[in-house]
Amino acid sequence: MGAGMGAARPGHERERTSNLTTALRPRHPAMRAGSKAVRPKDSAGADALKVILHSLDESKAEDTVTINIIGKSSLGDYMVVASGRSQRHVGAIADRLIEDLKTGGYESPRVEGMPHCDWVLLDAGDIIVHVFRPEVRSFYNLEKMWTADHPIGPVLTG
Repeated sequence: MGAGMGAARPGHERERTSNLTTALRPRHPAMRAGSKAVRPKDSAGADALKVILHSLDESKAEDTVTINIIGKSSLGDYMVVASGRSQRHVGAIADRLIEDLKTGGYESPRVEGMPHCDWVLLDAGDIIVHVFRPEVRSFYNLEKMWTADHPIGPVLTG
């Protein structure tokens, strides 16, 4: 196979084998299974949420909303939605959040939307973070979609 035809780059095997659900796994050896300092899963998610919310606050993100999606989706436990004033601000918020998660001992989240910075999605495993420009946020209105009450059972259309 030639270069670019699916051949793994040396040193990137771990990158290919990790999945989205391991992004919140602490990197620090003292916090991994088999250690006496293991955090329970719920505690790790709550701790990561604190790191994320603190990072967004320090980055001057605006209108930050946390949505509990436990039981609504298998995507994760929480969705955090925030706004930046401009494309540059959205990118800076996302960069700071990535760095703060690394500093906190968590793996780097999967990131989408960084080149344009209208809407940046960071998948940190059990927590999904959306950082929008205000116009884009109002257009997609994710908060309304994820906080709406859904009927229990089938919806009849006719």
